[in-house]
Parts: sequence; structure tokens; C-alpha cells
Amino acid sequence: MTTDVPSVIKTRQVPLSAEQQAWVDKACAAIDETRMRQFNLELTAIHSPTGHERAASEFVTEYMRGIGLQAFYQPLDQHSGNAVGRLSGSGGGAALMLYAPIDTHLSANPEEDVPWVGPKLRPDMLPNAYVDDGGNVIGLGASNPKGMVTALVEAAAALKQAEVPLVGDIIAAFAGGGMPMTPAPGADAQNHGLGSGVTYMINHGVTADFCIISKPWWGVFWEEVGLCWFKVSVRGTMNYAGIPRGTPGFRSSLVPAAKVLLALEEWLPEYTKRNTSGQCAPEGNISAIRAGWPYRPAFPSATTEIYLDIRVNPRSSPAKVRAQFAEAIDAIKAGDPALELDWEMFAAYPGASTSPDNWIIHSSMRGWEFAEGRPHEGPPPVSGQTDASAIRNLGIPTARFGMPFPPANAPPEWDGLGGMGFSYIPDLVKVTKAAIYAAVDTCTRGREELGLT
Repeated sequence: MTTDVPSVIKTRQVPLSAEQQAWVDKACAAIDETRMRQFNLELTAIHSPTGHERAASEFVTEYMRGIGLQAFYQPLDQHSGNAVGRLSGSGGGAALMLYAPIDTHLSANPEEDVPWVGPKLRPDMLPNAYVDDGGNVIGLGASNPKGMVTALVEAAAALKQAEVPLVGDIIAAFAGGGMPMTPAPGADAQNHGLGSGVTYMINHGVTADFCIISKPWWGVFWEEVGLCWFKVSVRGTMNYAGIPRGTPGFRSSLVPAAKVLLALEEWLPEYTKRNTSGQCAPEGNISAIRAGWPYRPAFPSATTEIYLDIRVNPRSSPAKVRAQFAEAIDAIKAGDPALELDWEMFAAYPGASTSPDNWIIHSSMRGWEFAEGRPHEGPPPVSGQTDASAIRNLGIPTARFGMPFPPANAPPEWDGLGGMGFSYIPDLVKVTKAAIYAAVDTCTRGREELGLT
């Protein structure tokens, strides 16, 4: 893996004029935490699992019209769609997209989600949104992604309210299909997830010169991992619980699968070490195991399936990761010739980078420094996959920043990923301020000054 890729860069300082700074200050003064909290609450209360985002996207579309943006709903099918709003400049400047996904990762149905989320669906895993005594919005996706939508919509609202004389356009764009998942077999919404909404959006005319995507972590990123999904099928024969061990002709699939699991778990950290560079430390995890019939425990399964998600550094490719995985499987088989298994890669999504010299990276870092009040610090290498990879691979230079994770003052019983449903509004205000700064910094200048000619 390439090692001469920067993970930390120094912010290139391009001072704002006194007039530009006054516009930033005026727009930031227009930020309304009460308005943000109410919008966050109402959006969180609209259930929007991947492939069923229509109601949430239509709500955001109407809200953007209400704050004075030109907005439209972009359907993908009868269940899924995107929300797009535009704040037009006078002309001659850059178009800046402020983007976040809008779909959530859980069904909020106990029959589907429990016990896989834990013993029960907690309040942060349900779309029954409410505001707690501390003013935090609680509910499925309240912080990620709907807090991110909230922060960027508020940035557009504040820029409009402050009457900032934009030269370029602000495009507030929010898409479905952003979660790293695919629909369950037999679901009525097919082919959604893995960036399907934003890919459709950009391929159908909603584009920009630059993009800022908001996803968790309070730092500026210029690259994202991709992912590869693998299925390993360990083979045996169907057995019967009453037959003595050692009976000729019977081979368990589950016990050998346990050996494969342990071998893969030993290999995955080595994979991460070999493939880490720049801002990305691509992890891999064993995420699911399937075998047999839970209602027929007398008949052990002839096949045990192991599912893995392995992240892809942007300086690699799904094909190269596939080759590394093939080597790992060959080594496991060589260590135990009695193993019978086969495998496949059934989904792949490449990572992507934007040059760390690009205008939008440094403008975002200047925005971060404005909101935080101190020099930007390089965030640690990460392994989270977002729609930023799709946006970059479709040709739009993209910076990413979002609220701190975990959020400030989150209760300890909600530690971990959960329903990503604890939204601390002061954290979101930082994101809004950084986005406002970058928007004024970028969209009140001519294209030549931004390096676009």
C-alpha cells in the first residue's frame, strides 16, 4: 500500500474580506437552535428506512420551499426519492452542494431487528421522536443522518435569511439509499442502498463544482473507504441429531466453520495493517452467520454461510481486495485440507479521494477552524463508508465533516452505534457554522479564484 499519502495537512489560509466576514457573521447570527431542534424532531419522526424515504424527502422538499429555496422532490420509484433545493447566485461562481443521506439503517420492527440490535429496541432505535429534558432529540437516525440534514438545511436557511449576495449556487441535496445495505429478500423496494440515491441524483442532472458531505466526525476528510462483501460457504452433509459421532459419511459444516471464523478473525487485523494509508484504515468484520433451520434442530445443516464486510482503501480496488481475500482463503484451506468451502464476493463499492490540495478541502478546514476557534487537527484514520465515495467517483471534489462522535452528553446506556439516534443540537450548530463559512468562502468568489478556469 502507498505510504506517501498525507493523513494530515496544514490549512491553506485565504483570508476573507471584511465584507465576506460580515456576511458569515450575519448568517451565523441567523442560526436558530429552536428551529433546528423542531426540524430535527419532525424529520426524525418520519420513518425512512433504506428504500422507503419518500415521505421524509417530500417533507424536506416542502421545508426548503418554505425557507425560500427552489426545491423539488426527485423520485426513484414509488417508495424512494431525493430532496433537492437550490439557492441561486448571480452567476459566474461555483456551485456548491451541501449533501447528506436521509435513510436509516434499522426497520424499527421488533420481529426483524430483535435480538440483533440487543434485547429490545431502545428509544434511540425507534422513529418515535421526542425531545428530552436536556433539549436533545431522541429517535432513530436523529443524529446520523437526520442531524446532518438538519445542520445543512439550517445553513441554507441562514444564508437565505442573511441575504448573502452569492455569486455561485448553493445546492442542498439529500438522497435515499445511502446506507451500506441492500433490501432484504422479497422486499418491495429493490436495488436501493450502497449509494443508489445520490448516484441517481448526480446522473440525472443534480451536480456541482464542489460538495460538502456531512457525516459524523468533527474533522475534515478528503477520502473515504469503499467496501467488499463476501460470503464463505462451508460444506458438510445434512446430519441427524440421533446418529452417533463418527458415523461414516457425515461431516459437520458448523464445526469446521468455527475454525474458518477464527482463522479469518486472525487475518483481518493483518489486512487492515497492510492496507492502511492516508486518512483510511480499512477494517474488516465478520457480520453474519447462517446455517440450517432453527425450527428443525434435529437436522444439522449441510452448509454454514459466513458473511464479511471488508473495507477498501481508495488506493486499492475491489478486485485487489478480492485477490487478497482469495489468498487468505487458500491459506486457510492449506492449513486444513479436510475443509470443504467455496466463496464469492457479492457486492463491491470502491473508495475514492479528492486531492488534499483542492479548494473545497481547505475552505472546509477554514470553516472548521472558524467554528471551533482553533487550528484544524488531523482526524485519525477511519473506516466508515459514506456516499462521499460515490460523489467523488462521479467527478465532484468533496470534503466531509460532521458532528463529534459520540455526541456530547450522550447517556452511557446508549453507548455504541445503536440507532444513531441521540442528537445534541450544539454539536450540529458547529457543523452549520462551518458549512456557512465554506459556502460564503466559496460561493462569493469567481470561478477563476477557485481554480475552476
